[in-house]
Amino acid sequence: MPHLTRRDFALGTTCLAGLAHAAASKRKISLISAPISLGLRPGGKGQEPGTWRSPEVLLAAGAADRVGALRRISLARPKYVFEPQPGTRIRNGHTLRTFMIELAGKVQTELAAGRFPLVLGGDCSVMLGCLYGARLAGGRGLVHIDGHSDFFHPGNYDTKARLGSAAGMDLALATGRGEALLTQWPGIEGPLVTDEDAVQAGERDAQQPDYKDYYADVQDTAITRLIIQQIQHDGIPRTAERILARLEERKLDRAWVHVDLDVLDEKVMNAVDSPGSPGFDFAQLSALLRALIGSGRVLGFDACIYDPDLDPGHRFARPIVECLADAVR
Repeated sequence: MPHLTRRDFALGTTCLAGLAHAAASKRKISLISAPISLGLRPGGKGQEPGTWRSPEVLLAAGAADRVGALRRISLARPKYVFEPQPGTRIRNGHTLRTFMIELAGKVQTELAAGRFPLVLGGDCSVMLGCLYGARLAGGRGLVHIDGHSDFFHPGNYDTKARLGSAAGMDLALATGRGEALLTQWPGIEGPLVTDEDAVQAGERDAQQPDYKDYYADVQDTAITRLIIQQIQHDGIPRTAERILARLEERKLDRAWVHVDLDVLDEKVMNAVDSPGSPGFDFAQLSALLRALIGSGRVLGFDACIYDPDLDPGHRFARPIVECLADAVR
């Protein structure tokens, strides 16, 4: 990565501030609801996880108005199947592929019309449909903001012993690791994103002794990795500088941003399937997103994994909405 001083970055952002502000004021936001839980394991009592309800709860909390959405698009909720599907060792694999192709079409259409899609998931597997749609529209690159690397794939777990859950595999699948069912897509050569064009920001477990038993191989890839401990030490402005410098180095000016809300510290918001600490607070997350989106290098983003069933009274819905609204202002 080329050396980028704070002064260089400050001068660049100062020169572009007026243009970024103008672009933001004219940003035509489309809100796409992707109500799925297909990529998650069943809950503790054997029931479907509640992430499919996230879009409706966030919309009820004022999401459309707060982000200034000009258009609202809602996909139908697909059926969650508990049993393995024929020919795949990925939970709900065939249903996921069908849903992702539909979602990709919506994202591609909005981008082609010059709009900025904000996709409300659902579980993290929706990132695949978003990336696919972005690629079809000429986009390239991914910023994966997540408390976990989501890098499970057949090379690091026993596919015969258990079904794979796509929400824990999304970065691996996006970079071409896993079943062709969710790594090969019509009209796209190669993976949805190359390792070199992917940034993972927010992993919290990389310093744990057992990390090597799960995601160690991600450390041997060309994926740019910024763990949460490093981010907290450096601060949000410096982290944004580093991510944007990488996008510039790779000539990525139409990248997609994926946000798994479990990147928030569990003390701040714990209504997710895998809460943990350390993590962001809402202000830090919105500041990072605002810097990335304001750079003009981002064509859309998705926000996933909030589970209203784990949030009695939906007390986290409004803070999540305000975080997303702050990000696109």
